[in-house]
Amino acid sequence: MSRVAKAPVQIPAGVEVKLGEGTISVKGKQGTLELAVHSYVAINQEESALTFAATKENDKKATAMAGTFRALVNNMVTGVSVGFEKKLILQGVGYRAKAAGNTLNLNLGFSHPIDYVLPEGVSVETPSQTEIVIKGADKQAVGQVAAEIRGYRPPEPYKGKGVRYADETVRRKEAKKK
Repeated sequence: MSRVAKAPVQIPAGVEVKLGEGTISVKGKQGTLELAVHSYVAINQEESALTFAATKENDKKATAMAGTFRALVNNMVTGVSVGFEKKLILQGVGYRAKAAGNTLNLNLGFSHPIDYVLPEGVSVETPSQTEIVIKGADKQAVGQVAAEIRGYRPPEPYKGKGVRYADETVRRKEAKKK
């Protein structure tokens, strides 16, 4: 059995888990998330914990799926109880960001501003003009939004300009010499 799948997922107070036919739904103060469960995975609920097992014994694919679904459900439980966030930093002269409703307005040195429309379940804050904080209950959606925003102007290695994650370090290159 997968070592990841052996550990049960603890359900904190205020989080409600519903096991349906082929689906699992997790509801908390941050929202509701649903996931379709693969037929290779069996999920059992015991009081305040969820356990995962492979339906087919000695099958590598089934044991891998059990570990994968344990990690996905753990992220769902964490997301609806605490939430996830990613921080981006804009570095460059004239690079600015401004949040307005479900739209993020970016000035990244192009001839036009970029209006990024946020998907449902993801919110954004701009504490300063060069900082972006992306928040949401779905870890995959928060990471995808951060990656798409970073993709408009990834950090370049010569001057270090661009959109970067707050914990990212950019290896600088030396400029060409005459």
